[in-house]
Amino acid sequence: MALAPFPQWRRPPWVALAAAALLAAPSPAAAGLLMPMLQLVRPQIEHRLAKVCVEAAAGGNPDLERTLVRPCRQLARPTSQCLIEETDRTGRGLGVVTELLAGRFGDDSEVVVKRCLARLFGLPADSLNEVPLRALARRFGNANSNRALPAGPGPGEP
Repeated sequence: MALAPFPQWRRPPWVALAAAALLAAPSPAAAGLLMPMLQLVRPQIEHRLAKVCVEAAAGGNPDLERTLVRPCRQLARPTSQCLIEETDRTGRGLGVVTELLAGRFGDDSEVVVKRCLARLFGLPADSLNEVPLRALARRFGNANSNRALPAGPGPGEP
């Protein structure tokens, strides 16, 4: 069963913005077109980051989960802002959005995450480019976690 399209006058303004961004070439000049759309989804990004933070840090301990809710929420805000800003700065917005819509974590997302990690640690933006994301997760993440890391390109893969 096909859904009826929105009447022209009732379409949300972000639909036109998203369509324009999809038709634009994925260049740094076009990157700013996706910023408003990314800002719209920032609350969902923050919520997801806070949830993952609590789950990873608490390791299944309910008492610890309750204690970590507030600190994880506080960490999620600057982290989500960093992810959005780095997506915009790199000109990889279209790639990141495409990967998100496809439900995968690809090379565009990986570049943005690495740049954001570097920024949050006070390192030069490109300093983590050559480090595999899995190695970073093992080093800074919960080494005892059974959670699978997102599949991304391996070393030397495009």
